[in-house]
Amino acid sequence: MSEQTSDWWRHAVIYQVYPRSFADSNGDGIGDLPGITARLDHLVELGVDAVWLSPFYPSPQADAGYDVADYQGVDPIFGSLEDADKLLAAARERGLRVIVDLVPNHTSDQHAWFRAAVEAGPGSPERARYVFRPDKPNNWQSVFGGPAWTQVPDGEWYLHLFDPGQPDLNWDHPEVRAEFIDILRFWLDRGVDGFRVDVAHGLIKQADLADWHYPVEPLTGPGTEGIRPPMWDQDGVHEIYRSWRRVVDAYPGDRVLVAEAWVSPAERLAAYVRPDEMHQAFNFEYLEAFWTESAQRAVITRSLAADAAVGAPTTWVLSNHDVIRHASRLGLPVGTRRPRGIGADDPQPDNVVGLRRARAATLLMLALPGSAYLYQGEELGLPEHTTIPDEVRQDPTYVRTDGEEKGRDGCRVPIPWEADAPSYGFGPTAASWLPQPEVWAELALDRQRGVPGSTYELYRAALRLRAERGLGLGTLTWAEAPDDVLAFRNGDLFVLTNFGATPADLPAGLTPLLTSAPLDGDGRVPQDATVWAV
Repeated sequence: MSEQTSDWWRHAVIYQVYPRSFADSNGDGIGDLPGITARLDHLVELGVDAVWLSPFYPSPQADAGYDVADYQGVDPIFGSLEDADKLLAAARERGLRVIVDLVPNHTSDQHAWFRAAVEAGPGSPERARYVFRPDKPNNWQSVFGGPAWTQVPDGEWYLHLFDPGQPDLNWDHPEVRAEFIDILRFWLDRGVDGFRVDVAHGLIKQADLADWHYPVEPLTGPGTEGIRPPMWDQDGVHEIYRSWRRVVDAYPGDRVLVAEAWVSPAERLAAYVRPDEMHQAFNFEYLEAFWTESAQRAVITRSLAADAAVGAPTTWVLSNHDVIRHASRLGLPVGTRRPRGIGADDPQPDNVVGLRRARAATLLMLALPGSAYLYQGEELGLPEHTTIPDEVRQDPTYVRTDGEEKGRDGCRVPIPWEADAPSYGFGPTAASWLPQPEVWAELALDRQRGVPGSTYELYRAALRLRAERGLGLGTLTWAEAPDDVLAFRNGDLFVLTNFGATPADLPAGLTPLLTSAPLDGDGRVPQDATVWAV
């Protein structure tokens, strides 16, 4: 773990914890804050700099906690505010920073504001905090499927770009803006190091609420496969984040704001990380780029250039709680657009190929200058759970699309710590809110710790070398390479990824430092492998 320095976020490796699936302390089958606290030493051993916690606030759990009923509390299924304070203190003792999720686009329909809005009726001040209209004004569709408008008993309609249990706030309303300033200060006062801002691009809606044209077509061109075009990305969001930045900057210790913004092109995303706005923005164009030399080179070049133009670091990510784990996603045929979930009857990824590519992709990513995010369990090489029985799926996407989209449950399955323990060590009992596949046993942490060549030890070695060599603060320089081979230097480290079937030679005089897969008998780099060399 690197020493905490000023502007730590420019080069940090940040580990996402999905609380309900990380560690269960009380045996109810759902992970919790005490469970996270008990497992913080794992993050220290792994070598990350910070942890990002997905929502743990009071919530009816219509969308696994992203429907917040109270932004200044902790849901009893996860613990208490005292447990949150203990977690923050324990992380601080270990030199780990903590970022928490903030969900400002919408509340839960059980939030006191929304319950008051429904009760108060049309034209009331309470209703003005949300987006209500007397008639359904457009054809907008929910991200989770179905219409984005739901009618209340008095006949008016409210907007929810996600689940009906997640009504969108009206960010033109001064009370909404003031409330979230208070929420920021509440958690900053408790010692959090920053906020990952959910749906950061969505707060301000099109002023005319005009129809959208469906289906929304992805952009075309190298490296842009699967990226959504701007839909809600309205310029008014930037004023909001400038006001938040002033709040955050008033606290000591380099507190940060991180945008979850599905925005393209890269230049548009870079607007979120100008010097007086967010510190980081997730690079989803990188996450969704095809596994080819041309696509990877294009997205890396474009991302670095766009962020450099505003003086911001680039943030790299391969997996999170909303997408298919990259150990499986990369096992789909190259050129496959990322599906929104995989079920037992769908074409299955090749998890052997997927893990090989995932290890190569991780070494490539961790050698890039900037900050990187890891998703819990990827250090174990966990694949997507693609055979979850439909009757136990919980993602609202599955329900609202009548099963057409399997949703995100497959990447959210509780992770394995001990091969021979109940629930593979997730908790003290066999209970698990989503079923764990049998393969979890062989991938459990205790089966990989100390085993040369294991995915866990590969991550540990890469994170140690990344910190020692200052790769996050380095500069990328492309190197000449054969077709289907990507090569660059970051400082004195030479990085080569071979996407092609022909083994690739390392330049003369270089010695391999770390490899994602064994070199062939002649010391050449095989297909779907990355090498760090000096």
